[in-house]
Amino acid sequence: MQYRKPMNVATQITEKTALGHNSVGHTVCPHDCPSACALDVDLTADGRIGRVRGSADNTYTAGVICAKVARYSERIYHPGRLMVPKRRKGRKGEGGWQDLSWEAALDEIADAFVKAEAKHGSEAVWPYFYAGTMGQVQRDSIERLRHAKKYSGFFGTICTNMAWTGYVMGTGALRGPDPREMAKSDCVVIWGTNAVSTQVNVMTHAVKARKERGAKIVVIDIYDNPTMKQADMALTVRPGTDAALACAVMHIAFRDGYADRDYMEKYADDPAGLERHLAAKTPEWASAITGLSVEEIETFAKLVGTTKKSFFRLGYGFARQRNGTVAMHAALSIATVLGSWQYEGGGAFHNNGEIFRLDKSELMGSSYADPDIRQLDQSQIGRVLTGDAEALRYGGPVTAMLIQNTNPMNVAPEQRLVRRGFMRDDLFVAVHEQFMTDTADVADIVLPATMFLEHDDIYRGGGQQHILLGPKLVEPPPTVRTNLFVIEELARRLGVDHYQGFGMNEREHIDRILKDSRWPGVDVLEREKWIDAQPDFETAHYIKGFGYPDGKFRFRPDWANGPSPDKPPGNVGPLGPIGELPVFPDQVDVIEVADEAHPFRLATSPARSFLNSSFSETKSSYEREGRPEVMIEPSDAGRLGIADGDVVRLGNQRGEIRLHARIVPGARPGVLIAEGLWPNGKHLDGEGINVLTGADAVAPYGGAAFHDNKVWLRKDMTD
Repeated sequence: MQYRKPMNVATQITEKTALGHNSVGHTVCPHDCPSACALDVDLTADGRIGRVRGSADNTYTAGVICAKVARYSERIYHPGRLMVPKRRKGRKGEGGWQDLSWEAALDEIADAFVKAEAKHGSEAVWPYFYAGTMGQVQRDSIERLRHAKKYSGFFGTICTNMAWTGYVMGTGALRGPDPREMAKSDCVVIWGTNAVSTQVNVMTHAVKARKERGAKIVVIDIYDNPTMKQADMALTVRPGTDAALACAVMHIAFRDGYADRDYMEKYADDPAGLERHLAAKTPEWASAITGLSVEEIETFAKLVGTTKKSFFRLGYGFARQRNGTVAMHAALSIATVLGSWQYEGGGAFHNNGEIFRLDKSELMGSSYADPDIRQLDQSQIGRVLTGDAEALRYGGPVTAMLIQNTNPMNVAPEQRLVRRGFMRDDLFVAVHEQFMTDTADVADIVLPATMFLEHDDIYRGGGQQHILLGPKLVEPPPTVRTNLFVIEELARRLGVDHYQGFGMNEREHIDRILKDSRWPGVDVLEREKWIDAQPDFETAHYIKGFGYPDGKFRFRPDWANGPSPDKPPGNVGPLGPIGELPVFPDQVDVIEVADEAHPFRLATSPARSFLNSSFSETKSSYEREGRPEVMIEPSDAGRLGIADGDVVRLGNQRGEIRLHARIVPGARPGVLIAEGLWPNGKHLDGEGINVLTGADAVAPYGGAAFHDNKVWLRKDMTD
């Protein structure tokens, strides 16, 4: 195929140069985590990395990082890392590959895209990505190519939709108290996140409050995980029942005089209506739903009700239910009923995404985005690739894909549909990756990708308040390339490199983003390492009013029209059973309720040593995790004759898999936990846990309910 220009010499990788001395570099963890930890990296005289530590100078990271990132040299120098472009030989998934040049690989990808467009139109091509890197340039440049070529749109739904929507429906803005204020709290409520395993810095500040102020740490979750073990008060609820607990706490607040009526009169939309609604939401009512005792509910409500400086740290996990948006909004509402927002060390925090105000319009090619292009749901990739008319927005098939920063053959729900779709002979797939993942294994072309220490990028910490620079610290292997390189080279071959935003390197993009967003430029950021973007106290705590025009918190959100960073595009509209969402905070059973055929509820919680499907390739991580297992409560195991280590089968309407049983106390009877994500090949039958998870859209603005699965369980009797 002919293309406009030769390889972009400006982005060619230079030979590795030795530093000649030991030094320390400063960067930021790129992985899909709200913490965005600032890192100090030892650099050896021969240009390699050594020890990786959390930066003690960064007031949120505070010198602490997770163990898996501290062992990063194991990942960057892994012998299984992809090093050269590869073309598939034989049938998909058989493992046959041949090496080829970068020029040939990019030519083949561009040629496949041109052929797909010629046969079915531009929407036959679907660039697909996510947060394998949180770097703004390397992650989001794929959008510029999408918009320039009018390829199918990408509606991201796999992570934040329910949580962000529930929070913003209440506050009107995605921001909250300075998360460092946890250290100034007298009660830290960690709700629905296993912070010890997934956001270790939350524990840094919570434990500081306990040590220095005698603060109590309350943890609310569905099983006895490492964070629950650190709690002064651990509340184990049934999956999908968090809203019932929140309603009972607010009921008690009104009943016992903890509710700040003066505050609500000034700052909330309908406190009188909420109080009437909550009159029947007694502790006894919530006890029957959540599995907590009445005493536990009363004790928790009294603690937060009598502690002005109660800081509600609201996680993602409890929102990954089909009622997750409602649950987030209900838990958030407690802080408004109590008036906790008024106090330093009080209020409710989930994510600070709004405060950074990064203008990425040029990076993403927003000015030439066509609003009429269909938007395909990320989580419904299985339905899209198997021709589901609704998932395809009643358009033509997807026949070509470029995949960066994600591993849908492992992480996406409805895995049997996903696999069936990827195995289509008429589907061309190019994957740009660091390892031969489950998705790379079924690709036609695989391209080797740089790691974060080998390129420049800019990051923002949703769980904190810093904009951070991640500069290139070491040279990459000479045959791997950045995400930006791939996008630039495809743009040249496809004839759109003249569009605004193309032809710029990483530092130029970073500088443009910063200056267009009214922040200092890249040179200043490089010198300072980060920008503290935290708003002043009055803004962060909504003292000047909440994010709605009238300044009122919404106890009565407008589920169909209310604000959210994850609001679907106009040509998609509200999603899911929106008519079943409640007027006020309430327990709503739009979840997969256990039934006679499926008596168990399954949650697919994150393992401590993995991050989604990242780190599952490193020996230290998979040795720490052992093997894919399902945690079973002892009384359930005894009733079914299952012993520790037995092979069991789990199944539902979407499929079935086999796992080893681990008998552990700490969850409610009828609740199963499978921590991961393990590669599919590590499972007994080569199929992972997401065979059992669903991709139906969660009301009101979509999302995947990974922790909301009804299943049956039985001992495997296979010889």
